[in-house]
Amino acid sequence: MKLSVAVADEKAGDSAFVVWRGFSRSIPKAAKFGFQGVELALREKEDVDVHEMRKLLQASRLEVSCISTGQVFADLNLYLTDSDCSRRRDAENKLKGLIELASEFGGIVNLGRVRGFVDDHQTPEEAEVLFIDSLTNLHSFACGLGVQLVIEPVNRYESNFINTVEQCASLLCKYSLTDIGIMPDTFHMNIEDALIGKTLEKYSSLIKYIHVADSNRESPGNGHLDFDDIFSSLAKIQYEGWVSVEVLPFPDPDTAAQRSALFLLPFLDRAKREKSLAMINDKVNDQ
Repeated sequence: MKLSVAVADEKAGDSAFVVWRGFSRSIPKAAKFGFQGVELALREKEDVDVHEMRKLLQASRLEVSCISTGQVFADLNLYLTDSDCSRRRDAENKLKGLIELASEFGGIVNLGRVRGFVDDHQTPEEAEVLFIDSLTNLHSFACGLGVQLVIEPVNRYESNFINTVEQCASLLCKYSLTDIGIMPDTFHMNIEDALIGKTLEKYSSLIKYIHVADSNRESPGNGHLDFDDIFSSLAKIQYEGWVSVEVLPFPDPDTAAQRSALFLLPFLDRAKREKSLAMINDKVNDQ
């Protein structure tokens, strides 16, 4: 497992749910605090100067873990269940631009709120058909560029469409799209899932990326989530992907980031040890 933190461009509005703003400042800070990567929260691919981003990442020895797309929904009001075909295609085109960028950086694009919702004039079935139509188009485009798409379930108080890991898994299986991944978020899971660790274990084959925040959306350790349970389950399923910090910048961005890294890095180290022991035990049992 590797640890990442969500950042955005300096011009990003309040809707960008990130710890830091300003790539030139936040990327060196992320490296200083012990993160191994940064998650880029973007509206469109033009938010990033490819040459400058490469220089920043190389100088800080960091990777891009994922490109997140919440601002496409929150700032541009574009989403994939829009009954207006033209606007839905606009959403797809913005996302295709970010997929192209991900082929240069990170190789993963998340679909959170940008997937859309069930509008007042829609049935859940109608919204699902629109989403799957767009998702299939985006999936084909992403596969051609070697980019992994992941869907983030969002709790019922923020969305009325795909709230749980189970719902997401069922939808992907229904349409034979299981090479698209799931991106669980521990904050949303705390609302929707009775047993976070067991849910991660049950759907381990689909989990490709993880967001972490505590129960109050603050830095891990500031709420009541059982991170022992969460990371024991991640070790048990031998999860090797990114764990990305997406928290409120409370009491300030630097403190939130530093607290997150100090709290989480020992869990990642322990998970690595548990994974190694499990692999040794498996080899012994096979003999």
